[in-house]
Amino acid sequence: MKGRFPTYAPALAEAGSGFKAAFFSELASLEAKHFWFRARNRLIIWALGKYCAEFRSFLEIGCGTGFVLSGIANAYPKARLQGSEIFTTGLVFASEKQSAIDFMQMDARNIPFVEEFEAIGAFDVLEHIVEDEQVLTQIHNALKPSGIVILTVPQHDWLWSPVDDYACHVRRYSAKDIHLKVSAAGFEILRSTSFVSSLLPAMFISRMLQKGRPRKNMEATAELKISVWLNYLFEAMLRAEVELIRGGVSLPIGGSRLIVARKL
Repeated sequence: MKGRFPTYAPALAEAGSGFKAAFFSELASLEAKHFWFRARNRLIIWALGKYCAEFRSFLEIGCGTGFVLSGIANAYPKARLQGSEIFTTGLVFASEKQSAIDFMQMDARNIPFVEEFEAIGAFDVLEHIVEDEQVLTQIHNALKPSGIVILTVPQHDWLWSPVDDYACHVRRYSAKDIHLKVSAAGFEILRSTSFVSSLLPAMFISRMLQKGRPRKNMEATAELKISVWLNYLFEAMLRAEVELIRGGVSLPIGGSRLIVARKL
């Protein structure tokens, strides 16, 4: 126990590779209004209802400031929700959003549960971890039989830029790569689709312009700070994407990918 949170990997609670704990305070102030986080939440909440409608237990790995869990708690108030984060700094922000959710400090490479949860989510987490296949195996072990995992990851190596370096990304995925890894961990893929597809040209141009910029001049949350009207426009575009996905359309390319898979 570290403070008020159960601690399973105390040596990593304050600092480590994969993410900068100092980002949490800025993320906490930006997520609720930012088009990308809002659109991703709509997809996650829809996917839970579509593929695991009767779930009663859910663990989010790498819950950060708790923005996703807050949305899930509002949509599924009867579910038992737990959130884990490797850094206790993030847990402080998360617990302030949702005091009724159980939070813990945990290393995703060593999940201390076996057949405990009906659903597990890891949203833009795997790209930070060198041992992503180990994490997927740990998720498989922690799920109940036929349990559901929901993942989101960044896509396309050709989008790599100093933003990825500064965000401590290890990789961007191809659909083939993430499919192979999820299947090898013992899952059956139920749904796989890109999202942030309509914004891909703008994203590509932005990333190419950043490639010549010195890393020391990078601001971690620069891409999150856009004008109100542009934020509104982009959210409307991604809302349309979510509706297409809900209608059964799987988008072939996009800045991110959603994977829903069942434990075999």
